[in-house]
Amino acid sequence: MATMSEHTYRQFDSELEGIRSGVLKMGGLVETQVANAMEGLKSGNIALLDQVIESDHRINLLELEIDEDCNHIIAKRQPAAVDLRLVMTVIKSISDLERIGDEAKKIAKAAKRLHAGDKPYAPRVELGHSASLALEMLRNALDGFARADASSFASIKAQDAEVDATFKGTMRQLITFMMEDPRTISNSLELLFIAKSIERIGDHAKNIAEFVVFLVQGSDVRYEKSIAREAARKED
Repeated sequence: MATMSEHTYRQFDSELEGIRSGVLKMGGLVETQVANAMEGLKSGNIALLDQVIESDHRINLLELEIDEDCNHIIAKRQPAAVDLRLVMTVIKSISDLERIGDEAKKIAKAAKRLHAGDKPYAPRVELGHSASLALEMLRNALDGFARADASSFASIKAQDAEVDATFKGTMRQLITFMMEDPRTISNSLELLFIAKSIERIGDHAKNIAEFVVFLVQGSDVRYEKSIAREAARKED
């Protein structure tokens, strides 16, 4: 017969697995939301865009459920070492996932406004590449979380830099459109909002990748550049 401590350990492991699975479930929902928002933008499928907007509450509820489970684990189990890092990583990651869901909803709302007219919206700019990059970053970050493997962090950082650079290029392009033809201002601003949302999705995906490094290595890499600059300043 299992001892009370063995039963407690198994229950604790089950609780930890529950929050880990919750993150991956939430991540899957968020990925779908972003992909559907971009597909709705491309195709003008208003029903799909409405679905993205209406489904956002599912992500919010899941965040609340997982956060409550994490608080329960902290209060009841008082986790330490790697178990505590897992709980902290989960709490931080679900916050970023919820924000990605918010960005998907923003994209869907802007896309609906762009497709509201009788004529196809203009100007058109290429947003698919940066959106695909941001989604790949998210998938890789979640995969690293699932496998407790931080090896993809460097590539995710590089992809984030590319997403940022693409956003700046898109912004310059849209400003040029607006200056050359004031009739494009309204649509150009909507596209700028969408491009910014994609850039923010990349930022949140990178945040999750940073939390995975913390989970695996116990080190916080979020402010490495700032710390290095400050150290160099003190040396001068």
